Amino acid sequence: MSVKSTVAGKQEEAFSFLKDNINNYLLILIADIIVKMKDSIKVAIAGATGYIGLELVKILSSHPKTKILYLCASKSIGKSISYFDNKLIKKNLPKISLISKINWKRIDVLFTALPNGEAQKIAKFIPENLKLIDLSADFRLKDFNNYKLWYGSKHNAKKLISKSIYALSEFSRNKIKNYKIISCPGCYPTSVQLPLIPLIKNKLINTKRIIIDSKSGYSGAGKNIKSKFKFKNLFNSVSAYGVGRHRHMIEIDQELSKISNNNIKVFFTPHLIPMFRGILSTIYIDLKKGVSGKKVYKFLRKYHKNNNFVKFAKYNTPIGTGDVMNTNFCQISVCENRNKENIIIISAIDNLIKGGSGQAVQNMNIAFNIKETLGLI
Repeated sequence: MSVKSTVAGKQEEAFSFLKDNINNYLLILIADIIVKMKDSIKVAIAGATGYIGLELVKILSSHPKTKILYLCASKSIGKSISYFDNKLIKKNLPKISLISKINWKRIDVLFTALPNGEAQKIAKFIPENLKLIDLSADFRLKDFNNYKLWYGSKHNAKKLISKSIYALSEFSRNKIKNYKIISCPGCYPTSVQLPLIPLIKNKLINTKRIIIDSKSGYSGAGKNIKSKFKFKNLFNSVSAYGVGRHRHMIEIDQELSKISNNNIKVFFTPHLIPMFRGILSTIYIDLKKGVSGKKVYKFLRKYHKNNNFVKFAKYNTPIGTGDVMNTNFCQISVCENRNKENIIIISAIDNLIKGGSGQAVQNMNIAFNIKETLGLI
């Protein structure tokens, strides 16, 4: 038998094998997809084309337990999400659609990365069994009068406030799954509360004078930053904004006061700096008598030892936003002041991840009883 005929014979056998077995392979493949879909958390993202929304898409499209079924926006309908970020071009993702096109029976959780006021409207008509994870300020404030005072409009879903939880993951994980509406904290409050809440709760610091100086990359102001700050040279200077009246002040006050049972009002000034992402908060604190900086440092490390996304620099070591960029970590540094009665705490996060999308996914993991770090490390 010639070599040529032997090769031809083997090819024929291979084709015959494929023909006989291809249906079985297809059935196995389809069954595998169905099983994965059944086990997956079905997701819709409203506000998918904004900075936070895009980060959500990146995280959830690689998350082993989620399946994105809807990507929603008010513009660019029918476009691929990769138009806004070409890193997503290889992902099998739905085209952008209006939120009205969502079949609510198909999804388990809706992420809303929308302007303030929008999640209130949506929360009224979504099914009772659906989780809403909101990244706006709509359900952060428990007193709707404060919402009107600080955000300039009436709260349109007052009855739903009681069905929501203010969910800073590290302090709320035991309660999150009991709530329909999961309200993610603001970016600045996240950076501030992770070091401060344990210290206030355990009465290690005085609360009459807490000074917070925060700096954020310009992504924190959203995509329409140029219209908001049209007279500022944002890309070549540091700009203070919201001085004495930034909306996150009332959120920080609310949560710190709740822990201390006293009315705490912080000094807080944020600044935009000429970089894209990251927050660095420098917090000036008066210590209780007999408390040292080293005691605070050791206490915080012990308190957060089981919190996977909180890490610490060595005592008295400055840190920067580069230490946490593109991660869901908060890095904390405790530093001495020349006056031993005071300390300086520095807290760094990525405003788009731990201050936004990453924390939202962390809350989703907790709510659906899966590993808290899944898709985030």
